[in-house]
Amino acid sequence: MIVSLATLGPLGKLKAPGTWGSAVGLLWWAVVVKNLVQPRGLVHEICFDGLVILAAIFLCGAAAALLKKKDPSEVILDEMVAMPLVFFFNKNLFLGTKLGFVTVLLGFGLFRFFDIVKPFGIRWIEKAPGGIGIVLDDVFAAIYANLTLQLICLALI
Repeated sequence: MIVSLATLGPLGKLKAPGTWGSAVGLLWWAVVVKNLVQPRGLVHEICFDGLVILAAIFLCGAAAALLKKKDPSEVILDEMVAMPLVFFFNKNLFLGTKLGFVTVLLGFGLFRFFDIVKPFGIRWIEKAPGGIGIVLDDVFAAIYANLTLQLICLALI
C-alpha cells in the first residue's frame, strides 16, 4: 500500500516518471489546492501544504526503505506534493486568460528544469536521509520555480 501511494500506482513505472508525478501535481493544484484550499486563505494553504509534505516525507521514506533504494525513480509522490508550491502566493498568473495557460505551462516546465538540473544547493539537500531528502529536493525545486515564475509574471505586467 505504501509503495503504491508513493509511486502513484502504475505512474511510477512509466517512462519519465518524474514528469508524470509533476503532471498529477499540476492536476492536484488545479482541482484541490486552487479551488478548495486557496480560497480559505494563506494560513490554511500553508498548513495544508505543510501537512501534505510531511505525509509525503513519511510515505516516500517508507517506500524507499521497502524498495531498498535511496531515492527510487518510481517514487513520484514527492513531485506531486511539491508542484503546487510553484504557484503558491502568485497573484499574477493571468489565470482565466490565454496567457494564464502559458504561465501555468511555464511553471510546470520551470519545476521540471529545477528538479532535473538541481542547482543552488538542491543536490546537497537531496543527500539528506530517507524521505527528507527525497521530498525536500523537490520542494526546493518548486520554490526556485516559483521565484522565477514570479519574476517573469512581474516582468509581463
